[in-house]
Amino acid sequence: MTDTEILDAVEKILKEEIAPALASHGGGAEIVTVKEAKVYIELQGGCCGCMGARMTMKNGIERLLKEKVPDVVEVIDATDHDA
Repeated sequence: MTDTEILDAVEKILKEEIAPALASHGGGAEIVTVKEAKVYIELQGGCCGCMGARMTMKNGIERLLKEKVPDVVEVIDATDHDA
């Protein structure tokens, strides 16, 4: 898959599956970019600066995206957690 195809697939999963789960905790996520099959995601709202953000990113979002879009190499947290 190209980065554009990965982006399209990830956007659909983010909108349909990930966003509702994060919203239930007052948070959200936005795709920043996809480069070389690496997906850069910025957490928002209650997820920004949350102690569980790393676990959410790696054990939740990355696991789900790799399962549904096997061409995804890695999900990288692009969030400024200090902001």
